Amino acid sequence: MEWLQHSTSGLLTLAAAGIALLLLMIMRWKVEPFIALLIIGVLTALASGRPITELVGDIQKSNSGSLIETGFGGILGHIAVIIGMGAFLGAILEASGGAQVLTRKLLQLFGENRAGLAMGLAGLIFGIPVFFDIGVFVLAPLVYTVARQSGRSVLFFCLPLLAGLSITHAMLPPHPGPVAAAGLLGVGLGWVILFGVICAIPAWAAALAFASWIGKRINLQVPDELIAAETTEDSEQNPPKLSTVVGIIAVPLLLILFGTFGSILLPKGSAAALAATFFGTPAIALTIAVLLAFWLLGYRRGMSKDEVSTLANNALRPVAMLLLVVGAGAFYGKVLTVSGIGKAVQGSLADLGLPILVAAYLISAGLRIAQGSATAAIAASAAIIGPAIATSGYSQPQLALIVAAICAGSIIASHVNDGGFWIVSRYFGISVKDTLRTWTVLETILSVVGFLVAAVLMIFV
Repeated sequence: MEWLQHSTSGLLTLAAAGIALLLLMIMRWKVEPFIALLIIGVLTALASGRPITELVGDIQKSNSGSLIETGFGGILGHIAVIIGMGAFLGAILEASGGAQVLTRKLLQLFGENRAGLAMGLAGLIFGIPVFFDIGVFVLAPLVYTVARQSGRSVLFFCLPLLAGLSITHAMLPPHPGPVAAAGLLGVGLGWVILFGVICAIPAWAAALAFASWIGKRINLQVPDELIAAETTEDSEQNPPKLSTVVGIIAVPLLLILFGTFGSILLPKGSAAALAATFFGTPAIALTIAVLLAFWLLGYRRGMSKDEVSTLANNALRPVAMLLLVVGAGAFYGKVLTVSGIGKAVQGSLADLGLPILVAAYLISAGLRIAQGSATAAIAASAAIIGPAIATSGYSQPQLALIVAAICAGSIIASHVNDGGFWIVSRYFGISVKDTLRTWTVLETILSVVGFLVAAVLMIFV
């Protein structure tokens, strides 16, 4: 036991055993990632020799600051409001018909010959405030319509849409993964947004090229049962204005960027700098966007207070487990820090000569392939890599690129252990074999290109 607690090799062995058991619990025994991360954190703390009172607190002291409390509380205090407000924003945009308005306008602008690009842009824009699966559910009927009218393979249209939804979900706030990684590594969301966009656009463009290429080789028509389920334009009453939808999506991103760079460029202590700091705080920026959305897309278009309240309550249901996963990941990271495992990992990476960006990507990619959940992969990867970079003196832009690498790794090679794989297969009528040939490859392209852009940028920042 002394060897495990005090030697570098022992600490690394303990970390490897913990990760192996974590994957076994999630993959083989189907334990929820939140529960698995919590258990592994507790076992790692005990095996590394941390006192029980440090782990769970002293019952004689009401504010003992246990590892569980500080691990969970530190990150959830940072991200809970952001993720919750993001869920509200996505829900009102979905319920108001904003996604359909945006997509149809793009289809009109680009025409039938560039409908794939239009669907990709719709996924890229609408994917910012909306979870991946919700984006698929809402926009899939429009894919059916375009594919049926053109007579071309459904892959021409669904893959660009999926690329936009996936890359924004993986790399841009207010989605749980990048927000969690930013919190765990201590980087401002403005930097995460900036470099997330820079890394996401080339990855998305490469995915569009693949979609065009594979669509000519695999001709998949929309199944009759899906066509029968599609919605029509006439079924939507009183759609919102396109400018309103785009404006509401843009408001929080612009405010956060204003806060990040205004605090740097504006005179310290000036009224303008204070305004930038206040309105650019992610929680404030998203609150403003949500209030605008509730008013412009809800109350002004006839929604009652009860309907808006119900919409908000329903939006939080899928968020609860995400927050628990992120909190458990933060607790695990706290354990790795206080046990000395983080320093051991840092030293080992230095000995191997493996750049931290590459290590972050490989850890995230490995966890993603092994257990399927992108959010769990990001939370666990940031927890593992965080202690190794805590005292390394990285700048905010460098940390943001490490976040981008972790997020890119979290979407590689989606396969049968990923819920997104089955959503894609089901909603677009693609066989398992063809889903592996198309969606799995698409996700890998997004991942690899996003990481390569981050790696190149890391050389210059």
